Amino acid sequence: MLDLHDTRSAQVAEFYAGFAATLPATRGRGYAGPERRGAASQQHRRMAQMLDTLDHGLLLVDAEGRVAHLNKAARRDLDATHPLQLAGDHLATRLGADTVPLRDALQGAALRGLRRLLMLGEGKQRVSVAVVPLAPLGTESQHGVALLLGRRQVCEELTVDWFARAHGLTMAETAVIKGLCADYTPQEIAQRQGVGLATIRTQIGSIRQKTGAGSIRALVRQVALLPPLVSALQAPAVAGTPAPTASEAPRAVRTGGRTLNA
Repeated sequence: MLDLHDTRSAQVAEFYAGFAATLPATRGRGYAGPERRGAASQQHRRMAQMLDTLDHGLLLVDAEGRVAHLNKAARRDLDATHPLQLAGDHLATRLGADTVPLRDALQGAALRGLRRLLMLGEGKQRVSVAVVPLAPLGTESQHGVALLLGRRQVCEELTVDWFARAHGLTMAETAVIKGLCADYTPQEIAQRQGVGLATIRTQIGSIRQKTGAGSIRALVRQVALLPPLVSALQAPAVAGTPAPTASEAPRAVRTGGRTLNA
């Protein structure tokens, strides 16, 4: 268990904490009739919708691991192989060795306002989980607890696709950048693509020219720092609007001054 430092996960967790801190603003003082309650309820639904657009798993829990809310990315990430598991409305660990660290982090956040960065799981399934306390609201005696699930890969495929189209990369160049983001060497990418190493090096040079990246490391960094947005086909539908299906035309998304299809 580590203290949480300034990492990308910490930045998103800070956003979630600050975002939750706006909740009291929806509670009016004095009159609390149906109009005000309805407006607050709609605002909360909007907040939940916004959290669902993030491709980072976010959960709101208490000291005992009882889950009050989780966004769409968290529901996707907490599969059978993830170190964290949902048992009804409670959060559990897949491995017994992770049970005590998780319990201590949740209680430390809820009772003492401590933040932690946990490393849970083992091998390829090992992931980081940021545990962030949220200031008590109203008459609450304990902090709320936000959990931010670490990513299991540097760059999501959808994010790479958006980046590639925004910079006019070819399909072959897109495959190369996906390989680089997956931590493959140029030689390994050449073998996987069935082409010569010289071809891959030429494509990397073209990618760097189109994106303005000074090195492969800078290129991967550009993609890794993009906003973590989920696909438009995965995003929740607005009330009264049918959710899009896979057979429907993709939506247009504005990225880098260009209109892209997501």
